[in-house]
Amino acid sequence: MRIVISIVTLAFLWSCGNNEATYRAVQGEAFGTSYSIQYYATSEFDAQRGIDSVVQAVNSSVSTYMPNSDISLINQGDATVVVDSIFIDVFQLSDEIYRKTDGYFDPTVGVLRNAYGFGESAPLRKLDSTVVDSLLRYVGFQKVRLTENNTVEKKFPEIYFDFNAIAKGYGIDKIGAYLEKKGVTNYLIELGGELLAKGTHVAKQKPWTVGIEAIDSRLDDRSYEAVIPLRNQAMASSGNYRKFRVDSLTGKKYVHTLNPLTGSAEQSNITSATVLAPTCAMADAYATAFMALGLEKSKVILETLTNVEAYLTYNDTQGTATVFVSPGFKKLL
Repeated sequence: MRIVISIVTLAFLWSCGNNEATYRAVQGEAFGTSYSIQYYATSEFDAQRGIDSVVQAVNSSVSTYMPNSDISLINQGDATVVVDSIFIDVFQLSDEIYRKTDGYFDPTVGVLRNAYGFGESAPLRKLDSTVVDSLLRYVGFQKVRLTENNTVEKKFPEIYFDFNAIAKGYGIDKIGAYLEKKGVTNYLIELGGELLAKGTHVAKQKPWTVGIEAIDSRLDDRSYEAVIPLRNQAMASSGNYRKFRVDSLTGKKYVHTLNPLTGSAEQSNITSATVLAPTCAMADAYATAFMALGLEKSKVILETLTNVEAYLTYNDTQGTATVFVSPGFKKLL
């Protein structure tokens, strides 16, 4: 995934009326990656403990990497699981984005993800068109539903949920909600390259400033294509330039962004997608969808969306690396 990082400042105090808003920073690990959070608070509270509690709650609900989470039990065939508000939120938002992207964002793609070797199991040794077609029977968000009793009903027991393309973003939103509950109105959360910004960089009296990592950036020497202000919105990115697998027998390259309509793990002409949206869950999900949609379909979808902007890198018909920037995103560059 493309990494977007904040321009970090030194700690300081800022006087605001009779209250003293203090700059604070906390770092840690969550959702299989690291996070860095900057915020201003007028009172002391144990942010680390609160954040850990949020992360645990999200993982217990929608993490496929936890064998006893609600989603894992449902994937294992337990139809009696009564899901919590986190699962319901993620399910309903996934359903909305599934419909708005014409099915290109689909959390039931898990059976394909596992087959290609991007999940919790080894890839299938044989993965030809016949096998892929048979697996597609178990893909399609219209084949699942939430019941009135908050259990999950699947048309086929083999359907495997995978909320990884939205759960991390949702978790970031929940961390933001926790900070706001503590009275924090100015903060920047960066977790695994995804960001949520609220308020301002108080010292500078300006919006938080973030960078978009260049597609050829190395993990040990990162470079950036652009710097933009982030105003009360989220940013998330997706890309296949680091997440792919080459079959040791055939030499064929499979990318982690799957096409849920065809079952293909071949890269579209989009090489990376950076998305701005009101919430990180939305930005996370749309970034994944655009990778599968390809440029022209992504442009059509973008025209139908409100408050969603994108910075897409792609290869044109001559194979030349090119950039498409939506109008709202372009204003920030």
